[in-house]
Amino acid sequence: MITPGYSRAASMAMTTLLLWTLAVAQGCWRRGHGAGESQAHASEPDVTLQVTNHNYLDVVVYVIHDGQRTRLGTVTGSSTQGFTLPARLIGSAHELRLYGDAIGSEDFAITELLLVQPGQYIEWTLETDLRRSSVGVY
Repeated sequence: MITPGYSRAASMAMTTLLLWTLAVAQGCWRRGHGAGESQAHASEPDVTLQVTNHNYLDVVVYVIHDGQRTRLGTVTGSSTQGFTLPARLIGSAHELRLYGDAIGSEDFAITELLLVQPGQYIEWTLETDLRRSSVGVY
């Protein structure tokens, strides 16, 4: 695109300068915006999650927070596994759900909406019938 009254070289130089300025401004905004969030979450203690799996199948455990799902790990059948939830997974509203997906089955478990404060402890017991699982926040 050639701007009226400018040569092609001058128009290209202005376009390049504009794109470069926008890129720098966006990078500065991201750096400043992200730094504040990281520092805010760094001061909050993590949340401990202990999952006891009474099911014979291995279960993949997820945290649903702020509209996204994050995988924590797998709990082997008939065992107990501990996880640490970083403060960033708790989110600003301190609301989350736990989701367990049994490997090799269509069965799953999902908790009600949990209100969790930094430093608390969550116990989730997965039963042989995953729909009967229970959760406690302490």
